[in-house]
This record gives sequence, structure tokens and C-alpha cells, in this order.
Amino acid sequence: MFTKLFLKIPPKIRAWSALALMIFAAALLLYLPADHFDEGQSICLSVLLLDTECYACGMTRGIQHLIHFEFAEAWLFNKLSFVVLPLLIYLISSSIIKDFRASNSSKTKL
Repeated sequence: MFTKLFLKIPPKIRAWSALALMIFAAALLLYLPADHFDEGQSICLSVLLLDTECYACGMTRGIQHLIHFEFAEAWLFNKLSFVVLPLLIYLISSSIIKDFRASNSSKTKL
């Protein structure tokens, strides 16, 4: 249901809002200190229910340290963050580029 509503939004508006959201999220994460997520209780279900860390445990903290160029800390929290962050950047940017191209091609068809 949400997907149908999302796809009804014109590609140009979808692309600009996604770009604005990504810029806001990046600015917010850069504004927060690198150790902002380091303390506190885990919200991972694997840790809470089974008392076992999963492969994604420490991912948020690792990516936050990567964004602040603290590579050693990021490596200690989760080694997969070195794969996940570039992959996330690629997937999000390619989706935004695709929406911008779709909005430009629909303009030329009119």
C-alpha cells in the first residue's frame, strides 16, 4: 500500500525530497559527536532475547565513527561497516539519480 502511494509521487518531487532528506541526515550525523551512540542499552533483539550479538550489532556506532573518520574505532565496533556505508551511499545515490533522470525524460516527452 505504501509503495503504491510512493510511486504516485512524481519522480522529480521524489528525487528532490530524497536528496533533501539525505543531506539533512548527513548533516545531522556530522553534527552529532562521534561517540553519541557508544553508550546505552542495546535495542538489538538478538542481544535482548538471546544475549548474543548478531552481524549487525555495532553497525550504527561503526558507521557513525566512519563518518567522523575514526577508522580504528569503527573497526572495533563492526568490521562490516566498511562495506555497508559505501554500499548504502551507492544505493541511495543511484536511486536519486534514477529519479532525476526519470523526471528529465518525462519532461522531454511532453
